[in-house]
Amino acid sequence: MSDASTNSDAEPDHDHEQHHQGPGYATPQAAIEEGEREKLAYVMSLYVGTDVDAPDFVAVVDLDPDSDTYCEIVDRIELPNRGDELHHFGWNACSSSCHVEELERRHLIVPGQRSSRIHVIDAKDRRNPELETVIEPEEVFEYDLSAPHTVHCIPDGEILISMLGDADGELPGGFLELNEDFEIEGRWEPPGEIEMNYDYWYQPRQNVMVSSEWAAPKTYYPGFDLDDVEAGKYGQKLHFWDWEDGTVEQTIDLGEEGLIPLEVRFLHTPESTHGFVGAALSSNIFHFWRDDAGEYHAEKAIDFESREHPDWEMPVPGLTTDILISMDDRYLFGSNWLHGEVWMYDISDPANPRRADSLSVGGTFGDVQEVQDRELNAGPQMIQLSLDGERLYWTTSLFSSWDEQFYPEEGEQGSVMLKADVDSRNGTLELDEDFLVDWGECPEGPARAHEIRWPDGDCTSDVWQ
Repeated sequence: MSDASTNSDAEPDHDHEQHHQGPGYATPQAAIEEGEREKLAYVMSLYVGTDVDAPDFVAVVDLDPDSDTYCEIVDRIELPNRGDELHHFGWNACSSSCHVEELERRHLIVPGQRSSRIHVIDAKDRRNPELETVIEPEEVFEYDLSAPHTVHCIPDGEILISMLGDADGELPGGFLELNEDFEIEGRWEPPGEIEMNYDYWYQPRQNVMVSSEWAAPKTYYPGFDLDDVEAGKYGQKLHFWDWEDGTVEQTIDLGEEGLIPLEVRFLHTPESTHGFVGAALSSNIFHFWRDDAGEYHAEKAIDFESREHPDWEMPVPGLTTDILISMDDRYLFGSNWLHGEVWMYDISDPANPRRADSLSVGGTFGDVQEVQDRELNAGPQMIQLSLDGERLYWTTSLFSSWDEQFYPEEGEQGSVMLKADVDSRNGTLELDEDFLVDWGECPEGPARAHEIRWPDGDCTSDVWQ
């Protein structure tokens, strides 16, 4: 581990720093200092797997404490088809594009995980976005891809989407590229570079992209089956790509300690080659880094122990389903969906994370099981942090079929969105029991809530070059 912190304290390369011209912030520090407090959130909201026969929608949530509609869904962008399973989404442009003056962070790219349909939403009116266009599944299948997941912009205006399966929902997956007019350009990578796919993050200054693995869509769509894990149908690898060429340069097998590596993050500092990935089933966090010879390494840095429960035949894993890094690269936050826990670790030394604090909320073991008399029927899942690092928000839906297995009440009662106040100086979390957004009160009936985005950039969509 002597070389593990080689890049952690790199000095900024001022030759690469740019003035804030386009859709973002010149540096991560500028995002902290110049970014306004989040007053709206866009949240993936879905009816897949519920008794409500309605299309999924994007919820606009009021987060302004001074507003009369604080903690309410103030607008909904309803999509034209049923059964999409909205999951992850992203902007057409972010801070990596801030050198392109004519670009705007204006359009949300909203894929359907089950349908492979890709929606483009115009958010010029931040409070009242509108659906602009739809890429139908048949157009996606032409490139032998399906099940879109992570959406990031490419610095010059294109959009890259990780795809988890082929046109039949089997393997291999790959990446789909859209141009700035939201037309399919084609596959980004040569077919066959990887088998499994899931999340990805890129560091253009280092000419590297890292991607993680889930499984074939036909494996995880019906729900979780432990036999599929034993049959090797779930992933355990990280892939490091040449960003310019779109080819895999190195693959690291994380082994049984790294089963189902999902959300993967580089530090925000563009000089850094350090990052983290959460292995959901193993409930471990791996730290990865590049050494002076250009080789990547990965080592388990945080281990969440399984816990005994009288209703389970086996110890209950934490199921670490989401992680993010604060904009100043000081803290790693995450969620253990089954245990019912949100947590933060000090990663000032990335090779040696130090536990700061956690909250036990919802889930199988959470100390807090109600907020404002509203039952918490699932654990913390997708998380999002304010740009200044002072507020952590989360929702509770993972994936509709998995929700039904582990938390069936959520389909009947709907998801919630909760918030904790973060004291970054002392490294503490405090649940804000005055904050509650309830998807159980939707007009058509209870809905599930998943990923969260801010209108002007956030810790999980902004990349710098």
